Amino acid sequence: MAKNIQNPGSALGEAIGAEMEKALNSFLTDIAESAGHHFVSKGFDSDGRQTKKLLMFDTFGTSYNIDSVIANQAMQPIVLVESKYIRYKKHNRDKGSWVCTAHTALRKRYPSIRSSIAVLAGSWSLTSIAMMKSHDINIFLIPFERICDLLSAHGIMFDWGEKDRAGAIAAWSKFTHLSVAERANIGDAMIEPIKDTLKTSVLTILDETRERQVDRVSIELHSNTGEVKIYEFTTVAEAVEFLNSETLRGVFITTDSPSLFDSFPPA
Repeated sequence: MAKNIQNPGSALGEAIGAEMEKALNSFLTDIAESAGHHFVSKGFDSDGRQTKKLLMFDTFGTSYNIDSVIANQAMQPIVLVESKYIRYKKHNRDKGSWVCTAHTALRKRYPSIRSSIAVLAGSWSLTSIAMMKSHDINIFLIPFERICDLLSAHGIMFDWGEKDRAGAIAAWSKFTHLSVAERANIGDAMIEPIKDTLKTSVLTILDETRERQVDRVSIELHSNTGEVKIYEFTTVAEAVEFLNSETLRGVFITTDSPSLFDSFPPA
């Protein structure tokens, strides 16, 4: 079977990611239902038939294939969930940027969304993680080394070199000989270290007894010549004071933007 696969390394990566996602979906289903919510990982077509993909649309009609969602009884989305596995850090930027773009766009259409969660397995760079956190995405990490250890227990060497096709073929071949239960156990073991913190986080998000308060106020100003300025305030009163101040008149006259080659963070 391994010899018939054009890219055994990718095939094994997809299989491992799928096992992790199945284990995660089962775990989150139990948590969501215990809190009176629904866990949704598949959508429906125009004829009411269930589809493999869960598509959500932003304000402009752009569709995004979301891994799963926790919804309330009215089927309003509360938590967006992504589970991503990557082997090489060179794919970080693409996959991380997609999550940021999709979740940010969807939160603008669905004000019921309270949180975004990303379970990231494999080799993720600190810069990609920081990028996702800057978009208010809660990160749960499963290191590449843990995956290697779990597969090694089954005699599968997973940390082959990028150009080592023979190593990838051997690993894929051994994986295909694992039983369904053994593969499922690998998925369960992958998410075991994050279960406690993930459960606590999700239940806190779904807690309907928490009193709603304004956490911060963001004001985004657009000029008629295309500039955009964003201001953050900790209270509504501060934001109102800013909007009523004379400062607002000249907000686009001042040129306080950093230059193209300014260092970051500022020295």
